[in-house]
Amino acid sequence: MVRLVYSAHRISCRYPRRRLHAGKLVNNKISWRGDSGLKDGSEADLDLSKGLYDAGDHIKFGFPMAFTATVLSWSILEYGDQMDVVNQLDPAKESLRWTTDYFIKAHPSDNVLYIQVGDPKVDHPCWERPETMKGKRPLIKIDADTPGTEVAAETAAAMASASLVFKDSDPQYSATLLKHAKQLFDFADTKRGSYSVNIPEVQDYYNSTGYGDELLWAASWLYHATEDKTYLDYVTKHGNEFASFGNPTWFSWDNKLAGTQVLLSRLLFFKKDLSGSKGLGSYRDTAKAVMCGLLPKSPTATTSRSNGGLVLVSEWNALQQSVSAAFLASLFSDYMLTSRLHKISCNGKIFKATELRDFAKSQADYILGKNAMGMSFVVGYGDKYPEYIHHRGASIPEDATTGCLDGFEYFNSTKPNPNIAYGALVGGPFLNETFRDARDNVRQNEPTTYNNALLVGLMSSLVTTSSALQSLK
Repeated sequence: MVRLVYSAHRISCRYPRRRLHAGKLVNNKISWRGDSGLKDGSEADLDLSKGLYDAGDHIKFGFPMAFTATVLSWSILEYGDQMDVVNQLDPAKESLRWTTDYFIKAHPSDNVLYIQVGDPKVDHPCWERPETMKGKRPLIKIDADTPGTEVAAETAAAMASASLVFKDSDPQYSATLLKHAKQLFDFADTKRGSYSVNIPEVQDYYNSTGYGDELLWAASWLYHATEDKTYLDYVTKHGNEFASFGNPTWFSWDNKLAGTQVLLSRLLFFKKDLSGSKGLGSYRDTAKAVMCGLLPKSPTATTSRSNGGLVLVSEWNALQQSVSAAFLASLFSDYMLTSRLHKISCNGKIFKATELRDFAKSQADYILGKNAMGMSFVVGYGDKYPEYIHHRGASIPEDATTGCLDGFEYFNSTKPNPNIAYGALVGGPFLNETFRDARDNVRQNEPTTYNNALLVGLMSSLVTTSSALQSLK
């Protein structure tokens, strides 16, 4: 099992850092990727050339990109030592910095944040490599007149968490990130408004179901980054309003509550004399309820899982909840083990912390090929994996010259993708454990940055039995 996890970890950390990167690529080791989006932001006299394309298209969606960065930061902070063992810590940090460099440029003043580059109505009818795209790249921003609390708060969380990653290696850069994080949180909180209400055109792609979770998530990360009690007081004060105590939720780019509850739980695990921690009990209680829902033999076990034991909530990008649930379970288990708390009670039934890790391993094993289909959902891993993923750059030969429409020759091709997007985690199977490997199967066969960020954390957590998780100070 250790060898299996190491191998997958190497794939998941290394390759996505260039596969979905925009801008002028430096030390690029993927032959079929090159510079792209070099003029992004020019209409506002900004350099928004960096950042990430969120999936198989060429739009830079700020909301899921910020979540990707936050989760990658969390993974590095908790499991950077495991990443370092397989020489993937530096690549992970490089990938994170590529994204936070973009956010710094996208936040030119206190109450202005550019949240999207590109227009899906222009981009999606095309099938072409990002290196050769010629369509217009309009910008969308939020500001005091058109606020977007959830995307501003998530970007604040991304920059606060990243400031911790770079705190020792680059204090000046860390301070810059923290300055932006504080400004963005203030903007998010004082100019409240849903970005998908104020900007209706985003609703078809990354529609938000509310911003309370992002405010708590951002405040939690700002407390970890600053130890300023103001942020701890914020999550305590607004918990009843936003935290949905007692109601387990699924962790995703849209809903950060389960992640917030686990993150705040670590304070109670590791900072016993923390001033102001009394109000955190409900967060940890709800985090425990999340864990009890994941344990298959728990009285409150979720029924949202396949016959093969994979947690499945949605049939669109199904693996996001599977990998996020496993990541949180592995974290919570490690928090328990490191704190010498070896058991958890679920409606009176006792479970060991190691059983949470067993659940996390079961999800990882399924994703890597231990399933009824005998298929790995990580591209390039195992003997059988998706060969027709919905990803333009992977599907078009690197020496091909195509325009917007003639690239569909490759979309419609019956041949496997000429370029292997190593490490890409696709959407995954349906509840009945079927999977169709086809380029037009967007629901199941499109990779995303946020899935991969979660995969990095999950695989890194499973390299060893447990970790002495004391990195967030």
